[in-house]
Amino acid sequence: MSYLVLARKYRPRNFAEMAGQEHVVQALSNALTRQRLHHAYLFTGTRGVGKTTVARILAKALNCQGPDGQGGITAAPCGLCPACTDIDSGRFVDYTELDAASNRGVDEVQSLLEQAVYKPVQGRFKVFMIDEVHMLTNTAFNAMLKTLEEPPEYLKFVLATTDPQKVPVTVLSRCLQFNLRPMAPETVHAQLVQVLAAEQVPAEPQALRLLSRAARGSMRDALSLADQAIAFGNGQLQEAAVRQMLGAVDHAHVLELIDALARGDGRTVVETSDRLRRDGLSAASTLEDMAAVLQRMAVLQVAPPRSADTADTADTADAQDPEAAQTARLAALMPADETQLLYSLCLHGRGELGLAPDEYAALTMVLLRLLAFKPGGAAVVEKKNLTQPEAAPPDRAPGEGAAPLPPPPPVPPPAAPACAADSAGVPSPPGSDRPPRTQAAATALPVRSAEHFSSDGKPAQATRAALHAIPVRVMPEPESAPEPAPSRHSPTPEGDVWYAAVQQLVATRAIEALARELALQSQLVARDGAHWLLRVESESLISQPTARERLREALQAAGHASQISVELGAVADSPARRIAAAAAAARLRAEEIVASDPYVQSLMREHGAKIVPGSVRPE
Repeated sequence: MSYLVLARKYRPRNFAEMAGQEHVVQALSNALTRQRLHHAYLFTGTRGVGKTTVARILAKALNCQGPDGQGGITAAPCGLCPACTDIDSGRFVDYTELDAASNRGVDEVQSLLEQAVYKPVQGRFKVFMIDEVHMLTNTAFNAMLKTLEEPPEYLKFVLATTDPQKVPVTVLSRCLQFNLRPMAPETVHAQLVQVLAAEQVPAEPQALRLLSRAARGSMRDALSLADQAIAFGNGQLQEAAVRQMLGAVDHAHVLELIDALARGDGRTVVETSDRLRRDGLSAASTLEDMAAVLQRMAVLQVAPPRSADTADTADTADAQDPEAAQTARLAALMPADETQLLYSLCLHGRGELGLAPDEYAALTMVLLRLLAFKPGGAAVVEKKNLTQPEAAPPDRAPGEGAAPLPPPPPVPPPAAPACAADSAGVPSPPGSDRPPRTQAAATALPVRSAEHFSSDGKPAQATRAALHAIPVRVMPEPESAPEPAPSRHSPTPEGDVWYAAVQQLVATRAIEALARELALQSQLVARDGAHWLLRVESESLISQPTARERLREALQAAGHASQISVELGAVADSPARRIAAAAAAARLRAEEIVASDPYVQSLMREHGAKIVPGSVRPE
C-alpha cells in the first residue's frame, strides 16, 4: 500500500476536526442547524488554511444520509453513509470540483452550467465547487452570473480563492463570503503534537516550534514540513536536524547578537556574524528570527506577563518556551526605543542583502547600524550643555578654580546680545503676557578657557576651569528676515579673519560636508588666543559634534585655533553671507555691462527686446 502524506491523511472530515477557523465553523454550523442555507458561498484565505476542506465538509453536511440512511441536513456529517465516503474519495457524482486555474475559459464554465438543469442523481443537492475562482476570465464570470444569482433550489455554489480582490464585485455581491484566517503558531503546534502522537513519531518540543513558525499560518505547509523532517531525521524529529533542514539560525546566535547590541559590544556582533558565515547559516533567516524575538521583546516591554492567578493559555505556553526567560531578560536590558529601532533595521535590512556583494557583510552592516545610530545620543546632551552652562560645584572654595568676573560696563541701547542664551532686545510677540526684555548691558563676553573644553568642544569636568572676560564686538540684530543688500554689508575685523581662514580650509579641502557648512554659516564672535568663539543661527549645526570636531582639527592643523566653542544666535557676518554678497554684486555689474552694450540697446530700441531679470550671470 502506497504511503499517504500527512496533509491528506489528517485532512479534517467534519467541522469538529477543523482547527483555527472557529468563526467559519460556527457560522456554517448554525446555518445548517437552522436550515438557513445560502445558494452561494465564497471562501477566501491564503494557501493551506482549509478552503477546499470546508467546501467538502459543507457538501457532506448537505447530502449526509446518516448511518441508517434516514438522516437529513446536519452540521455533523456521519462520515459513514455512501454520500460522505464518496465525497471524501472524490467519487460523488453530485459534487463537482472545477479548477479554475486550468479551466478558466467560458467553454469550461458553460459545460459546468449545463449540468445545472439536471436534478441530483444520488444526493440531496448538487454542489459546484470552483477553486481559484479569481483565475476565470471576464467572459466566464459573465456567463455564470445569472445562474449564480438564481440557481435551482437543488444547486449550491461554493467558490474558493486566495485573491478575492480579483473577483468581480458582481460575483461578490451574490455570495456569502467567509475569510479563513492564517493560523497562529500555537494552533499549528497543537495540531502537530496530535498528529505526531497518532503517528507515534518522537519529537522534541523545540523542533515542533520551529516547524509551526516555518509554516507561516498554513496547516498544510506544517504537515508537509513534518513529513520532510521525519524523512530527514530518520523517523524522529530533533531540533538540530529540523534546524539544519530549514536552514534556520540557532536561536542562541540570535539571542547573543541582541545581547551584544544591547551592551554596545561591536566586537561580539562581528565575531557572531563571522561564525554564521563559517557555519553557512542564512543571513536572511538571522534577520527574520531577530525580528521575531524583538517583536516579543517589545510586547513584554509594554505589556509585562500577568500574575499566575490571571494567566491564560498563551501566557502558560510562553512560560513553557525555554527561550522565554532569555527574551524577558533582553527586554529588560534593552530600552524600548532601541528595540523599536533594531526591529525596523532588521525588517528593512532583509531588502539590502540582495544588493550587497556579500550577504554576510550586509548583515554585519545592518547590525552595526544600531551602534552608530543609538537613540538618545550625544547630540541631545550637547545641545543642553550649550544652552544651559553648568554651574560651579557648591563645595568649591571662593577664589579656587574660576576668577571672579568684573562688572561689565554699560553699552549703548542699539547693541544686540552677545550670547544666544541671552535674547534681550527682542520684543514680545503681540498678545503675549510677558513684558518685553531689555537690551543686554555688556560688551565683555565670559568665555571658558581652553582647559575647560575637551577636544570635541564639549565642556570638560575640570574643577579648575578659569573664566575671564574678553572684548567682543556686538553686531546689531537684523530687523527683517531678508539678507542685507551688498551695499549695506559691513564686515568686521573678526569677520575678515574668519573669512580668510575658511577660504583657506575650503581651498585646501581640509573641511567637507557638515564641517564646511558649519564654517560657512558661522560668525567669529571673539578670539582668545587659541580659543575662538563661533556663532550660528541653525540649531541643527550645533547638534553635530562630529562636524565641530573636524572643523577644530582643521583649524588647529592650519595654525589658527586649537579650541573652538559654538553658540546659537543671530549671525550678521559669515563667510556664506560674504560669498552671497559678492555674487550679488558681480551679478549687478554683469547686468550693468549687458544693459550698456550698444548692440543690446539697439535691440531694445528697434525690436522692443527686454532683459529678463535674473537671466544675466557673471562668468
